Amino acid sequence: MRSNGHVPNGKQAAAGAAFKNGIQVVNSDGVFSDDVGPYLTYEKINPAGFNYHLISVFGSQSTGKSTLLNNLFGTNFGVMNEEERRQTTKGIWLAKNKREDEASHQMADNILVMDVEGTDGQERGEDQDFERKSALFALATSEILLVNMWETQVGLYNGANMGLLKTVFEVNLQLFVKDNHSIPRSLLFFVIRDHTGRTPLTNLSKTLVNTLDRIWASISKPAGLEESKIQDYFDFAFAALPHKLLQPEKFDDEVAKLGTRFREGYKDPKTVGLLDETSQPLLLPEYHRRIPADGFSVYAKGVWEQIQSNKDLDLPTQQELLAQFRCVEIARECLIAFDAVIVPLETKQADAVRSGQSTLLPALGLAVSTARSSLLREFESAASRYHKGVFKKQLEELETTVDGRLKLVYDGQLNAASKSGVTGFVDAVSETVRAGSKSGSQYDFAKIVDVEKKRAISKFEELANESAVEGTSWSDHSSQLDLFKKDLDKESKRLRQEEMRLLATRVERWIKSKLDESIGLEFNKLGSRRGGSGAPETGSKPPSEADHWDRVWTIFTDIVAQAEKRFVDRAASFDASSDEVEVGLWRLRRKAWIALKTKTAEETAEGNLAMKLRENFEDGFRYDDEGVPRIWRPSDDIDGAFARARDNTLKLIPLLSRFRLAATSAPPPLDAWIGARPATTSRADEEDLAPIGGVDDAEESLTEEMTVLSEARQADITHRFRKTADGIYVEAKRGALGGVTQTPWWMWGLLLVLGQNEIFAVARNPFLILLLAMSLAGAYVTYQMNLWGPIIRMTAAAWDQGLQVGKERLREFLVNSDLGKQAIAMEGRGAPAEKKEEGEPIPMQTLNESGKAGAPESSGNVWDE
Repeated sequence: MRSNGHVPNGKQAAAGAAFKNGIQVVNSDGVFSDDVGPYLTYEKINPAGFNYHLISVFGSQSTGKSTLLNNLFGTNFGVMNEEERRQTTKGIWLAKNKREDEASHQMADNILVMDVEGTDGQERGEDQDFERKSALFALATSEILLVNMWETQVGLYNGANMGLLKTVFEVNLQLFVKDNHSIPRSLLFFVIRDHTGRTPLTNLSKTLVNTLDRIWASISKPAGLEESKIQDYFDFAFAALPHKLLQPEKFDDEVAKLGTRFREGYKDPKTVGLLDETSQPLLLPEYHRRIPADGFSVYAKGVWEQIQSNKDLDLPTQQELLAQFRCVEIARECLIAFDAVIVPLETKQADAVRSGQSTLLPALGLAVSTARSSLLREFESAASRYHKGVFKKQLEELETTVDGRLKLVYDGQLNAASKSGVTGFVDAVSETVRAGSKSGSQYDFAKIVDVEKKRAISKFEELANESAVEGTSWSDHSSQLDLFKKDLDKESKRLRQEEMRLLATRVERWIKSKLDESIGLEFNKLGSRRGGSGAPETGSKPPSEADHWDRVWTIFTDIVAQAEKRFVDRAASFDASSDEVEVGLWRLRRKAWIALKTKTAEETAEGNLAMKLRENFEDGFRYDDEGVPRIWRPSDDIDGAFARARDNTLKLIPLLSRFRLAATSAPPPLDAWIGARPATTSRADEEDLAPIGGVDDAEESLTEEMTVLSEARQADITHRFRKTADGIYVEAKRGALGGVTQTPWWMWGLLLVLGQNEIFAVARNPFLILLLAMSLAGAYVTYQMNLWGPIIRMTAAAWDQGLQVGKERLREFLVNSDLGKQAIAMEGRGAPAEKKEEGEPIPMQTLNESGKAGAPESSGNVWDE
């Protein structure tokens, strides 16, 4: 801790707790802090733009500057120790207005307060270099410069710091002012402390203004500004406060009243001198430096560097030159031992990068932390006796150089950890998904990704903590962790997209199998209302072919609806977004339509369609309405049946030529069913999609998309079918005429002459007449019922069955009877034992008990004799 009670300036101030009481902008050695930007971020000043204000305090040491600021703005700047009366504020400090009482509601937002080291302190003695620089810095950056002074100091020259103000005004003109319009004005606000009231405030203010006018007239001015006045660059305001110790309550009331003046307002020229100046707002637009809040830290640093580089303010000494030489030499010597540890690590990482591999360095954090702390400790021990400012500057440069190298090694370690972590994550997810697919279980892809992601992040954080370098702020791996999480999210998205593609492929395959089965059945039903080979075995027959495409469209949309449900349910387990699901369904419908179109083209191919037309024609021509085969007789209307069956079949060709619904005689609403292209569809999502007429192909209409058979194909199919139908007709006609026997008339006479004895014999026997009549009646009934075919087939089947049974009986006789065994044995002895060629009959002795060819049994059998 520094002597004023604040957290010391340094890299540790990056933590939020270190900013609680403000920061040290410039330390006592004149080094500007890098924590100004982070502090403004911590206090949420950066997003304010121009909506912030900077107020600085200036005055002699131990005049109560910090006390005034703490009471006005609720800050916690260190105050003077009453017993020791020594310097408290060192350097320049910055804090935000923390006042929270009722008066704070009237104050402006985002007020920043700068506490400047007091002047004329015994600690610095005659060295007024820092006093001039800090006062000039406060004047150049602040809207209001609070000049804190006692009433007894009014009228004094050195006691009121007028000599210092003179120097500051002069250098300010030389460094920052080109004319009276180039920079904003500033307000010099004199707060007169311990005011007794014996001398009115107006008299005190006149004395101060007169003194300032004389000072301004005596300073050296740049060319062109010789006649300028102090009022061209500064406004003045005055306030008086009672004694803090003697009148504490009145002091607090006046401070609260004074705090309400730190509000935004504007100066109306019409009311100047008419209103009570002690109640007017102090934060006017003309005082603002118009520097955005997020750029103030860079601006302030540039102002300080410009002040520091001014040779009239800061001349290097011989001690500093010596210190610069020795500190550089000591730093070079200390780096030798450091390089012995770090160079092998850098080389190993570089080799791994060149080879494209991810190499993790074991125990990196411990090794580099030890090397860094040893280096800095050795340098501090050897170089700290030289000039303090040069030593600290060189120490910071050495830290910057060393930390730059270590950060590269640390970043390389985290990059390697990130690459290996991403690779391990992808492999783990893929292996788990593969195992789930092999087992056939419904795995939850989103849960798998979440578990493996948490495991990968945990490993990364563990390795990052082990590789951290102690004493550095950049060892905070939060940014690298965010990048690692983004890489994991990217890989998760890629894996999910692959799973979604696999899911879409499986669903598309399921749609194709369902369409092959269901649409194939619908095409097989063409003409089945007449029965025959195309008739369904169960269920009702379709009333007509007119609604064929309606049934196809209904089946198709039902199958796709089931597939969409499968897709959506499964995609939910992938944690897919609504946009991804929408694109997947859109692609699925397009792929399904192409599958239906392919199946339709297959069913209406030349060979398949010709077979379907022939079957349809035969169902109508060769079968009656009950599905019974027709046996044509010369008396049947063959020509009429042929014409009806042919015309009914020819009606199918124009019906099948175009996909149209019966109700509207128009194509189905394919464009509305598929839907518009989702806004999130990428070019990769459309690469494998075939164009669909009427949906996204401007050169082909929906009607052309629904055309199945062109005019030329219809004519060709019609011509081929007519030839096929004519052939079937001729065959039927020939069969009907071939069944009629033309017997000559003279054969009937000869039959009567030669067979008269048999005729009279039958006529005399009534039983024969009755048997003949019954036989003729049975034959007629059998003919009328078309049973001759079944009877003949039954007879043939019975004959085959009897022949088979006879063979089995003969085989059993030869195997089981003694006589058969003797006959088989005699045949075996008479035949030479030689190998039978393929195709020769197998002799009986090589049959087993089942009558099949096989090796003979050896125990108690005739084969052994």
